Amino acid sequence: MPEFVKVVIDAMGGDYAPTVPVKAAVDALNEKKEIFIYLAGVEETIKKELEKYEYPKDRLEIVAASQVIETAEPPVAAIRSKKDSSIVVGQTLVRKEQADAFVSSGSTGAVLVGGQVIVGRIKGVERAPLAPLIPTAKGVSLLIDCGANVDARPSHLVQFAKMGSIYMENVVGIRNPKVAIVNIGAEEEKGNALVKETFPLLKACSGINFVGSIEARDIPAGAADVIVCEAFVGNVILKLYEGVGATLLSKIKQSMLSSLRSKLGALLVKPALKETLKTFDASSHGGAPLLGLKGLVVKTHGSASETEIKNAIFQCEQFKSQDIAGKIKEHIAQV
Repeated sequence: MPEFVKVVIDAMGGDYAPTVPVKAAVDALNEKKEIFIYLAGVEETIKKELEKYEYPKDRLEIVAASQVIETAEPPVAAIRSKKDSSIVVGQTLVRKEQADAFVSSGSTGAVLVGGQVIVGRIKGVERAPLAPLIPTAKGVSLLIDCGANVDARPSHLVQFAKMGSIYMENVVGIRNPKVAIVNIGAEEEKGNALVKETFPLLKACSGINFVGSIEARDIPAGAADVIVCEAFVGNVILKLYEGVGATLLSKIKQSMLSSLRSKLGALLVKPALKETLKTFDASSHGGAPLLGLKGLVVKTHGSASETEIKNAIFQCEQFKSQDIAGKIKEHIAQV
């Protein structure tokens, strides 16, 4: 029997569940033979969705979960009280090593809490950061942390830098990735107390290629490969990034349709523009992994499309093949 990458999909999570996660699972199975999917959720609902598709039935299994954690629910209370929810059931499979990874578009808070308390952190990892790939002029950069640890300490940020470097080198293929800390200026003496205390620690860290501070305006240009910050700053950067991108796209479309001349011009530039915009499509990179756990947990947007979830599944395959968790364990243990 071939060795599969076993991925649990939260079929009940996200704005368009179960339609989108089920379709993404089917698409992933039909594209890659190395993948085995567990769909966690309400069994009858999932079965009804699966009736729409042709797929290799020997590589898909429904894992019944009668409860759903809603976005507005307090995460800790929800994880404790809803033991039969798709998030808890799915992450438990990862903890028991019956699956390699868990992917969800559901409640971010519940997914993060579940990752910490159900899957568990690798020994030596102080905090598990949420780390999405964001598009830049040079390709992609890893933003770490973007939502899991809003009150991080300097030692946490140093570990984020190390884990981010491992991820970028082994998954994205960037050798000796440049690491920078988000700051309000390039000078070493600038920044708040957290940045000022973390900067010399990163500078003295031999295991990373630390290049100093990075201002937010330099992130889209790809000035660094690993962008280190605590989650409050990271989440603001991520949301602003997404908002500005959507607004610019809307304005471009609006101006191209404003007159007959602009419409004719739009027809000429459409192919080139389409290819350019593809490079800034975050969904093509999958979801945001919660690094530093014993197993892989990936969070996709609540409004994730089939493409984003499917790419998150493929992301899990690469994560396993490169043994990212093992490399993080080995690296952190040396500290």
